[in-house]
Amino acid sequence: TLNGESLYGQTSLFTNALIITGDGEVIERGAMLVEGDAILDVGPVRSVSVPEDTAIIDLEGKTIVPAFIDAHAHLGYQGRTGWGSENYNSENLIDNLQQYAYYGFGTVFSAGSDVADLLWKTQESWNRNDYIGARILTAAGMAPPGQGPNNQFLEHILALEKSTGTKILWGLENSSSAKAAVKQAASQGFQFIKLWVDDRGGSQQKLGPMLYRAVIEEANSLGLKVFVHQQLGEDMPDLIAAGTHGFLHGRLGRPVGPVIANQLNRSGVFVVPNLGLGELRREAIGRDPFLADILSSELLNQLLPTSNQRSLQVTRNANVEEELLASFNALLEANVDIVLGTDAGAIPGHPFGYTGHRELEIYVRLGMTTMEALMAGTSKAAFHLRLDDTGLLQPGFRADFVVLEKNPLEDIRNTRTILEVYLGGLSVDRDSLRDKWQDP
Repeated sequence: TLNGESLYGQTSLFTNALIITGDGEVIERGAMLVEGDAILDVGPVRSVSVPEDTAIIDLEGKTIVPAFIDAHAHLGYQGRTGWGSENYNSENLIDNLQQYAYYGFGTVFSAGSDVADLLWKTQESWNRNDYIGARILTAAGMAPPGQGPNNQFLEHILALEKSTGTKILWGLENSSSAKAAVKQAASQGFQFIKLWVDDRGGSQQKLGPMLYRAVIEEANSLGLKVFVHQQLGEDMPDLIAAGTHGFLHGRLGRPVGPVIANQLNRSGVFVVPNLGLGELRREAIGRDPFLADILSSELLNQLLPTSNQRSLQVTRNANVEEELLASFNALLEANVDIVLGTDAGAIPGHPFGYTGHRELEIYVRLGMTTMEALMAGTSKAAFHLRLDDTGLLQPGFRADFVVLEKNPLEDIRNTRTILEVYLGGLSVDRDSLRDKWQDP
């Protein structure tokens, strides 16, 4: 049986499980050999050779999937009792990453709102196995000076810049400063640029084509990827033509139809639909045991009915749903890479990890197969984030995987039936985390 102990440093065979490898393949009665932090072999039970002194873990009736990846989040601001820049510190970052791990996530991309030095120090601690949590990727966030994120979030980011003396938002004034910013970001070790192209309902200046083209051109010349928060579907064609690599919002609806979908496919540009951000803020998600289990009563009360206009039964507008379906299916029919991302942490009460499972449920409701949804949250995300050691269950990859009680191919909500999470071969002690987070 699984007892929550670390397997690090020993060889272990997880056997008799249904194994979903992350690339569309399924091994009906499979075995996976793990040594230290790496997968040595995966295949049908009889094909995997087992060395002497291997610990055998029988997973009859269980399913193994790769650990999930959230390709759009904002770490550090959501704390255990509230949300804001005052929570941004190393301890809270680790807590956020442990929450991701609790929910079966092995990697998170924090999109342009971070104190980079602090984030990288936290990642160095992760490298040393000082804690078991999701690994971090981050971006240099760029927009017109002092602008970009939603106004509430912007206020907190600017306050954090002031209190830490750190540049978080890179302000772009002209083409030469835009190119210089990209060069500087590259020299500091950033692999990704996040662009905000949004006037926030007229309250901010929208980044114009001349500036975003300068950023994308410079980034491409230096081998950096550019991901965009765009305001409208109509913004997408020119951003694709400029050479952007992905969109962190889908802006799904009538403008995003077959024409844009085919342009996305031809250019190899991915889309994070980011649908839960709008849907879940209207729902009393605090009533969901999958979430309530890990929240303090203070946070839970903010997510119950009547709190912040949340209700138990959320009615979806039939016309909006029809447009969403048409737009989402245009992406599917054009074979656009749809990638899992949640925007968790950008607003209060949009919890890390939990929202990823809910996002996958929305994808399936809108027409994805369960397999496609699982790939959106594993191998597709890994590919676009340049992760060549996770997102798949293959020999040589990190032992980042989740053991589920039930098969998510039968019902995507079965991603919730988490029995164990292993990251780099280390078991996540979910019981201890739950105990720590609940009220004493």
